[in-house]
Amino acid sequence: MSDEKPAREPIGEDARIDALEARLAAAREREEQRNRPQVQGVDAGGKAASRALTDLLGGLLGGAIVGWTIGWFFGVNPWGLLGGLGVGIVVAFWNIIRNSSRPPASGGDTQDG
Repeated sequence: MSDEKPAREPIGEDARIDALEARLAAAREREEQRNRPQVQGVDAGGKAASRALTDLLGGLLGGAIVGWTIGWFFGVNPWGLLGGLGVGIVVAFWNIIRNSSRPPASGGDTQDG
């Protein structure tokens, strides 16, 4: 390597590169903050699983109770119970699909009604 200076000096390139690196570092920091989990306590996956289990059990139990009551009232009890269970399962899966396709709430533990 020689100790000669280059024919011409770079014109402000270092300052532009430094400014670009600073902007990239700030953008990386903002991206890390944006991707950081916002839920405190139970993680978001556990919360969604708990909600899905609650919807499924509620649909089954509610459908069974309503179906049995209608079957008892009209005197067609095994078919009323089975029909209520079927409707309860459909409603439970409808709620699970609807809740899983909804974007997560961005404000902590607030729950949509």
